[in-house]
Amino acid sequence: MPVKDGIRRRTARHIRESKGGTPLVMVTAYEAGMARLVDAHADMLLVGDSVGMVHHGLPSTVPVTLDMMILHGAAVVRGSRQALVVVDMPFGTYEESPEQAFRNAARILQETGAGAVKLEGGVRMAATIAFLGERGIPVMAHVGMTPQAIHVLGSFRAVGRSEGERAKILADAEAVAAAGAFAIVIEAVEEPLAAEITQKVAVPTIGIGASAACDGQVLVLDDMLGLTERPPRFVKRYAELGAAVDAAMAAYAAEVRERRFPAPEHTYPRKD
Repeated sequence: MPVKDGIRRRTARHIRESKGGTPLVMVTAYEAGMARLVDAHADMLLVGDSVGMVHHGLPSTVPVTLDMMILHGAAVVRGSRQALVVVDMPFGTYEESPEQAFRNAARILQETGAGAVKLEGGVRMAATIAFLGERGIPVMAHVGMTPQAIHVLGSFRAVGRSEGERAKILADAEAVAAAGAFAIVIEAVEEPLAAEITQKVAVPTIGIGASAACDGQVLVLDDMLGLTERPPRFVKRYAELGAAVDAAMAAYAAEVRERRFPAPEHTYPRKD
C-alpha cells in the first residue's frame, strides 16, 4: 500500500479482500478540509459526481465535468491519509468506448493521486471494466438506480421492484464482478435483492439505500450531517450542522450590525 507519514493507505485490493468481514465504511468527500476530518473513520472516500448537486447547485449529476472531478479529487487526496479515494467518472467520459474510458480514467488517477475510479452501468459496461483493469486501473462499479441515467429514469426512485428489473440488476452485478470490479455500489434496491447480490458476487457490495444486507454503506456526507434540506428518506442524520451554521451566522451578523468588532490589538498576534 502507498505510505504517507508512516500510515498505509488502503488500496482496491484491500477493499476487495474485505468481503465478508467487518462492514466497510464509505462516505462522500469533496474537499480537503472535510476529508481531513472524516478520513480516520472511513475505509473509502468517494469523490462523487453528486458534488455537482451538493456543492455547485446543479439539477443533476449530468452536467458535471471531468475537470470538476479532478479538482475535487485532488483536494480530497491531499486532505486524507489512510482511506482509499475513489473518484466518480462523470457522464459522457466513459460510455463511448473502452479506449475513451481509459484515457479519462488514467487522467483522473494521474492528476488526483486517487486509487480507483467508479462508473455506472452493469452488463453494458463489463467490457470497459475489464479493459481498464487489464491496464492497471481499479474500478468500482455502480448498479441499481444510476443517477447519471436520470433523463431515462425520469426521477430518482427505487428500482428492482418487478421481476424483470430484479433479474436485470442481478445480472448487472454478476457481470461487473466477473469483469474485475473490486467492489459494487448498489443503490436504491430492496433488501432481498441486495442480499441476493451480496451472496452471489465475490466482491464487496456497498449499499446506498439498499439495506444492511450489503457488505458496507456509502452516504452523502452533507446529508448525514444535516447540511442538505431534503435528504433521502433512508438517510439517518447524525448531526444538524445546517442549524448550527445558521445560528452561528445569525450571532455573527448581529454583532457586526451592532459594531461589536474585535479590538485591533486582538486582530493579529503580537510580534514582540
